[in-house]
Amino acid sequence: MITQFDDPRLNLARGALGAVRIVHEPTLPHRVLRLVDADGNEFFAKQHSERDRYVRELHAYLTWGSRLTGHVPHVVGRQDRTCTLLFTAVPGVRADALPPGSPDEERAHYEAGRVLGNLHHATSVPRSGAVGTDLARRLGDWTARADRAGLISALERERLSHNADVLANTLMDSAVCHLDYQPRNWLLGDSFGLCDFEHMRRDARIRDFARLEFRRWQAAPHLRTAFFTGYGKPLNDTEQRLLESFGAIEAVTSLVRGHEQNDLSLSTHGRTVLARLT
Repeated sequence: MITQFDDPRLNLARGALGAVRIVHEPTLPHRVLRLVDADGNEFFAKQHSERDRYVRELHAYLTWGSRLTGHVPHVVGRQDRTCTLLFTAVPGVRADALPPGSPDEERAHYEAGRVLGNLHHATSVPRSGAVGTDLARRLGDWTARADRAGLISALERERLSHNADVLANTLMDSAVCHLDYQPRNWLLGDSFGLCDFEHMRRDARIRDFARLEFRRWQAAPHLRTAFFTGYGKPLNDTEQRLLESFGAIEAVTSLVRGHEQNDLSLSTHGRTVLARLT
């Protein structure tokens, strides 16, 4: 058990900021601490359990943070040995805590579309074949894991394989993508804030909409409209069909992770998306 005396997050914060106190926030993941320094400034300290995610998040802040100035935290400390980051807190209310159906919820989706649109526009590479090939391989790997665990039927395996073929044979735009773009990672205040960059990398541009499409917009299509109004252009028919194939990745990864982590809600979500596809 890690105590406060040997917690890398606290040690990093104290080395960079001096005296700090912990703000207990039950909704935060266990690997993240919310901290306040002597002047009342707020920070987050985050320790990764997987080095590749630490490297990816640090790279995202240092390389692409300039594309999101005014919307993202600033890294003020790091410790590569323990995969720990210290960064400023972006003010605002988490968008998943906003009242459903409220004007603020709709505004959050509009601002989320606007900010993501700026990032995609600045980093887009049109109609690349390599992106789809890599995604098809990943979908095939996840499908094999689901099959070995007995989580999918022969018909579902066939449908997932079909979607892998679609991805492999489709030229698609790539862009720098957040890949966990959903309200729990948005902050609505005087300006729109964005956090959690451990999945961020260059990927298929349309894939950045998948979690919203399959986790939120089905029940609230007006939020999809608000988002794409901010984004600057709606999906065309070809892009909407491609998004359905990204739903295959959403479905099978949720099934496998839900099974491995004994997470019933995640498994149920995967089953729901898979049923839509089949």
